[in-house]
Amino acid sequence: MARCIGVLALQGDFREHALSLERCGASVREIRTLQDLDGVDGLVLPGGESTVMGRLLTEEGLMEPVRALCRSGMPVLGTCAGMILLAKTLPEFPDQPRIGCLDISVVRNAFGRQTDSFSTELAVSGFGGDEKGQRTVQAVFIRAPIVQDTGEGVEVLSCFEGRPVAVRQKNILALAFHPELTPELCFHRWLLEQ
Repeated sequence: MARCIGVLALQGDFREHALSLERCGASVREIRTLQDLDGVDGLVLPGGESTVMGRLLTEEGLMEPVRALCRSGMPVLGTCAGMILLAKTLPEFPDQPRIGCLDISVVRNAFGRQTDSFSTELAVSGFGGDEKGQRTVQAVFIRAPIVQDTGEGVEVLSCFEGRPVAVRQKNILALAFHPELTPELCFHRWLLEQ
């Protein structure tokens, strides 16, 4: 039986994540209500507008249940806005609603505006690859955040221009970029393998 992965579908690019997960053989459920969380084996927090997503998580009564799932050890993948939602600290916007289960400090839109979006190749640790355990992936950055600081137990998996853009802490993987916009499936497979 395929593992069921929930994709937060309140706003953002949830459809692209669903397609990537289906290509990995997962059963996908779009998460819009509390009942949608029942029986999921993993969770994706997609890119989009982190402020809007935080507000909708609160309004729909999903913030605390999603926070509890993150703390329970369920595998969670957050991309771009998902990374912001997972961050413990958001110095510029400390009152923005967020899940806050990942011990990182994040700066929103660190790479500029939508017109400053770009794609690049990144070496990422922890997903197989060469003799150093690194894999090269295509990374799409769109109004992307950057990790300003990491707490104890946070593993930096990849940097761009010396700044962390992929981190993992126990069951939570957060990426500043958008793997769902490329053919790369290693991050979505990670959810299924946990």
